[in-house]
Amino acid sequence: MFRFSKPAPARRAFLLSALAVCAGLACQAAPAAAAYPDRAVRLVVPYPPGGATDVIGRVLAQELSTALGQQFVVENRAGAAGNIGADQVAKADPDGYTLLMGALTSHSINAELYKSKVPYDIEKSFAPVSIVGTVPLVFVVHPSVQAQSLQDFVALAKARPGYLTMASAGNGSPQHLAAEMFKSIADVDVLHVPYKGSGPAMTDLMGGQVLSMIETAPASQGHVKAGKLRALAVASQQRAEALPEVPTTAEAGLANFQVSSMFGIVAPAGTPAPVIERLNGALKTIVAKPEVRAALLNQGAVATWTSPADAAARIAAERAKWSKVIADAQVQAE
Repeated sequence: MFRFSKPAPARRAFLLSALAVCAGLACQAAPAAAAYPDRAVRLVVPYPPGGATDVIGRVLAQELSTALGQQFVVENRAGAAGNIGADQVAKADPDGYTLLMGALTSHSINAELYKSKVPYDIEKSFAPVSIVGTVPLVFVVHPSVQAQSLQDFVALAKARPGYLTMASAGNGSPQHLAAEMFKSIADVDVLHVPYKGSGPAMTDLMGGQVLSMIETAPASQGHVKAGKLRALAVASQQRAEALPEVPTTAEAGLANFQVSSMFGIVAPAGTPAPVIERLNGALKTIVAKPEVRAALLNQGAVATWTSPADAAARIAAERAKWSKVIADAQVQAE
């Protein structure tokens, strides 16, 4: 028979002391999380004021301030394609008082395209709170293009390899990678023409200097409604509310081609779970409000809510998707 000896008195005292400390910390953490927030919260937007990420962040900050009884203050920290602001949040204290309003599709692309330069890990450095909005991309062409549908465009591209041109907001942009993804799935040869931003690209597209583009709904829908561009398909699971007559890519015959820009709120890794859950619960109520959904739709974004676990899974899937596109197309950072 085995006999277990009692711990030496000194060791037993140490164990009891350690257990007391752990219990004390646990007791302190619970009330602290329950009281969250008890002071102002910074919501860092890693882009300049006025863009979609900034506007969405300000709508949600105002609503969170009302829902949780403390001021949520938007702080713009632009630079390095969003990496400066994101890195600031990644290195902040994990207490819930510094959050990131991120363009998570762009951050996922940056994680793969600028591996040696991105100072954080999109999956490991953050604790996701929720995906709050998605912006679908729309396949648009100049009216001179002899294609009334996406299938017509594919057929034309196959008949004349290298003839059709496709603009983007720049090398490595979501629009560029969407074009590369389209070329791979449809097995077509179209010529990519990078610009320095969506504005110049759209100007040349409407002028006929380039013939097609896969652009966000907010940037293209006005030109489509004005008849300056023709929309062939929207690259999302559901039709865009702003362009209800435009079929989805699945309806247009390209089931595997779905591309949307994803926006979400994340906290530094290690933020207590009760804090994440409190924020997530508030956002679930907020994004269900008709006025909030309408405000986000004005930016072309479809209001969304996910659990933290689902948000983490979607970020991982987004990173894996773009990693494959970048590798397969051999996209190089500028």
